[in-house]
Amino acid sequence: MSNILAIDTAPVFLPLLQPARYKGAHGGRGSAKSNFFADLWLEENVQAKYDFVCLRETLKSLEFSVKKLFESKITHFNAGAYFEVQDRRILTKHGGVTIFEGMQNHTSESIKSLDGFDRAFFEEAQNASEKSLTLLRPTIRKPGSELWFAWNPDKETDPIDKLLRGPELPPGAIVVQANYMDNPWLPDELRAEMEYDRRRDPDKYAHVWLGEYQRNSEARVFRNWEIKEFDAPPDAIHRLGADWGFSIDPSVLVRCHIVGQKLYVDYEAYQVGCEIVDLPSLFLTVPEAEKWAMTADSARPETISHMRKNGFPKIYPAVKGARSVEEGIEFLRSFDIVVHPRCKHTIDELTLYSYETDPLTGKVIPKLSDKDNHVIDSLRYACEGARRAGTNKPIPKAPVHTSWMG
Repeated sequence: MSNILAIDTAPVFLPLLQPARYKGAHGGRGSAKSNFFADLWLEENVQAKYDFVCLRETLKSLEFSVKKLFESKITHFNAGAYFEVQDRRILTKHGGVTIFEGMQNHTSESIKSLDGFDRAFFEEAQNASEKSLTLLRPTIRKPGSELWFAWNPDKETDPIDKLLRGPELPPGAIVVQANYMDNPWLPDELRAEMEYDRRRDPDKYAHVWLGEYQRNSEARVFRNWEIKEFDAPPDAIHRLGADWGFSIDPSVLVRCHIVGQKLYVDYEAYQVGCEIVDLPSLFLTVPEAEKWAMTADSARPETISHMRKNGFPKIYPAVKGARSVEEGIEFLRSFDIVVHPRCKHTIDELTLYSYETDPLTGKVIPKLSDKDNHVIDSLRYACEGARRAGTNKPIPKAPVHTSWMG
């Protein structure tokens, strides 16, 4: 990040290093969002004069502010010569000041005290009220000034989410999503906590660690699954399914097999931005992928042709039609699904994949959401042959959604 301090920056935060009126980072625990902004605060103050105000919606004590984090950064990077840490503020060598306040206490008159500040950093911004954002935005108006926000999403209707995750971002906004998997320095202790929640409480894992909105648990599509280590039996008939991505979506391959009423998922390949020439290498990370029949998204016949010519002669297009998605999902739900722990993206999507909910009432709508479904689609394709043949098809497990009945 800085030539003076040699601060390392996780790739997910690199877009926020460029000047921008709004800088936002949202996501789950362990993503190091606050640490990134603390590093950026340190770098800017070492290089030049900046006046910062660090905010929370409610600040009862400086103990709950980001001040201690800033102090730890000063110590860690041996930057004490650039700062004078006082009880309630931090002064800089270049004449800047950093103060810490609660927005809830401000009025249209008192907020004027922040006029002329260069930066405002709003931590825990999921708690920011509409009034606070309305007061803050026009107050920090100095040329080149910036507004920084870090938050763990709670509800889609929260003011900060409407502002920085809505259909139209304000001018000059850069917003990134960051979660624990984006943190190269995630402590082992925190990873163990994450793994525990992922195994025991999928809804908590999705909200706390993946930064998803609080969900109505009734909206989850898959409940019939578990994470468990296993080895595929020697006589297993492996089923492979592929979904294509290339740009912002991932290219995915999954391997699974069926035993009775259980569907075992033991390997996955997953990469965002994978070029077509690199797909064979990606898919070969799944053992024996070239030996077994593979069903792939039929939307890209040229990709299927390329893969067939480059080591995957048994790849075939999926058959799509009316309700093929719904029928494929119901077939998957008819099994008890066992996922190997190494299939992390499969675990994430089984956790997150949901039915839509009415934004006004919160009631579940019997319509599948078109997101968090790239691995799910691959699983559907992998099991398409078994579904059409009626292989091991138990009685479907109907979703328990009494709210659908009104």
